[in-house]
Amino acid sequence: MCGISGFFSANAIQAESIGKMNELIRHRGPDDEGFLLFPSLHEAPLVCGGADTPSNCFTAGLPYAPKTPLAECKDMSIQAALSHRRLAIVDLTPSGHQPMCTPDRRYWIVYNGEVYNHIELRRELERCGHQFQSHCDTEVVLAAYVQWGPQCLHRFNGMWAFAIYDSHRKTLFLARDRFGVKPLYYWVAPGGIFCFASEIKQFTAFPGWAASLNAKPAYDFLVWGIIDHTAQTMFSRVYQLSPGHYMYLDAQEIVSDADGQVASSQWYELRAEHVKGTFEDAAQMFREKFTDAVRLHLRADVPVGSCLSGGLDSSSIVCVMNQLLREQSASQLQMSFSACSNDKRVDEREWIEEVVQATGVHAHFVYPALDKLFGHSPAITWHQDEPFGSTSTYAQWSVFRLAAENGVKVMLDGQGADEQLAGYHPYFGMRFAGLLRTGQLLLLWKEIQQTKRAHGYSELHAMMYMADTMLPERIKQPLRAYTGRSYCTPSWLNIALLGVEPRNPRTRSSSDKESIQSMSHAQLTATNLQMLLHWEDRSSMAHSVESRVPFLDHRLVEFVLGLPDDFKLSGGVTKRVMRAGMDGIIPTRIRDRMDKIGFATSEEAWLREGAPSQFRKKMQRAVEISDGVLSSQCLTMLEDMISGKKPFSFLPWRVINFGEWLATFSVTTR
Repeated sequence: MCGISGFFSANAIQAESIGKMNELIRHRGPDDEGFLLFPSLHEAPLVCGGADTPSNCFTAGLPYAPKTPLAECKDMSIQAALSHRRLAIVDLTPSGHQPMCTPDRRYWIVYNGEVYNHIELRRELERCGHQFQSHCDTEVVLAAYVQWGPQCLHRFNGMWAFAIYDSHRKTLFLARDRFGVKPLYYWVAPGGIFCFASEIKQFTAFPGWAASLNAKPAYDFLVWGIIDHTAQTMFSRVYQLSPGHYMYLDAQEIVSDADGQVASSQWYELRAEHVKGTFEDAAQMFREKFTDAVRLHLRADVPVGSCLSGGLDSSSIVCVMNQLLREQSASQLQMSFSACSNDKRVDEREWIEEVVQATGVHAHFVYPALDKLFGHSPAITWHQDEPFGSTSTYAQWSVFRLAAENGVKVMLDGQGADEQLAGYHPYFGMRFAGLLRTGQLLLLWKEIQQTKRAHGYSELHAMMYMADTMLPERIKQPLRAYTGRSYCTPSWLNIALLGVEPRNPRTRSSSDKESIQSMSHAQLTATNLQMLLHWEDRSSMAHSVESRVPFLDHRLVEFVLGLPDDFKLSGGVTKRVMRAGMDGIIPTRIRDRMDKIGFATSEEAWLREGAPSQFRKKMQRAVEISDGVLSSQCLTMLEDMISGKKPFSFLPWRVINFGEWLATFSVTTR
């Protein structure tokens, strides 16, 4: 896990710019740094090191070993550059230094991520005649590109964002993993200069940067609580390379449209595997595929820990890890890290202790506190690059900080399980609607009653879930407004000033309303997962910790997506196939657990009882700094929620953090 950046320009730029871009993400890779400077694309590049480059990298005798400190070249005029920050995880020697090149120095790579099947790919490439100087996956990725071109992406199992420059053809290849676990952004600076980076904040160090609000993503976040669902970001003219996409560019003439967007190609499309067999067969196959995914994700030359909330997903990871490590006779004690709360309504420590007792892991706990929330919030906002949706990100941040304090550089986490296994409760609405559409009325009534017994939902609540799935938007919107939920035209937002069409970005086409599978597909590819992965990446990398997500092994995702809907959700029970597959591996009490929390904070209690005055102060500041985007109705909305006139939601935090983001990055709104 690392951080990358680079630029390509027709005009000369001082080399100092790439150094500043790289320094802004030191947290992503404090173990090493490297630079590749091109005075022009027709001259040999200069390979440089930085202040964090270990001295033995300069003397390694490798074709990509740095020769000169960047400090001696910062005033040099260059037309292109690549830079890298290294968090050493696999092959901790200087052989893993980047930018890395092929032996003939034709191809150069800067790479962020992990390709977990690099050992198997290395053997295949060796049979093709490739020789390797390191044991890291970076060299395998580069050799795979040389051997197979863009088709190499289909062979990778992992998470990645990388750039490869071909110095002969003067082409730049940028690629991102299937689900967007690792970030990759780009911005066409004034003068047509193409810049790319792991984090948006890196662009702030480049000449010509001026942060302005991108109105549509801002509307989607503020009203609907969603980001990362398109290639656009909340910064105008800054884009992300979409998950499962690549760019193949002429480095001498990179073409963008009027809005600064560059064309990309989709190399991966999520397709459900055709699965046959009984439920019992599926449960066994799930166990095998999930276990293999965790096995691959344990490949590292540094300690690997895990997040543990006490829920089904993280508990499954911890317990399977425990089995695998015991089989490998691992001598190192397995460690888990958890966020707990003094508020028993959201505290999960009793569930966590159940897993700890069953596995014997060395458990670590942190209690994210209200008195530190607003003190940490500016730093979290800066690291996140864009606003975040609730204080659960603060809990996540605290967990990764705890891991770093205990010397753990790699953490396994459960992102992606809910989206593929119908773990979120709105999936009940999809289940009920499917039964109604197919005329299975007796089964529908039975399912509603079973859901009521398992989760306490009334028949009215079940009907609301179903209506939210089936009703057209023109009817849903006034109903949402009446019940205090998000709706298209809230009075607290100046939609006219934003100049956007007020619509729900999660609205699906009619063909997408028919199944749990289609809802899962939407959440896995656009409407939920990418946002969570964004927050996970920034929260972990802020503390120089690599987060890995074994549930997003594409083999597992494609398999689960192809299972019948009732294998995942039926009788009020979510994640059925996983529960059956993990039987005998996780504690029975965890397997049968029906409630869902997951690193939550006491945000409702904090807002209404703990610090309403602080929330009021922050809300007032957000309104003021928004320059008319947010109206004074925000304060009324907050007061109604504090008093209980309106049901609690994360809306106040979104508005408050939006204001903090505007201030942190000096974003203009007009």
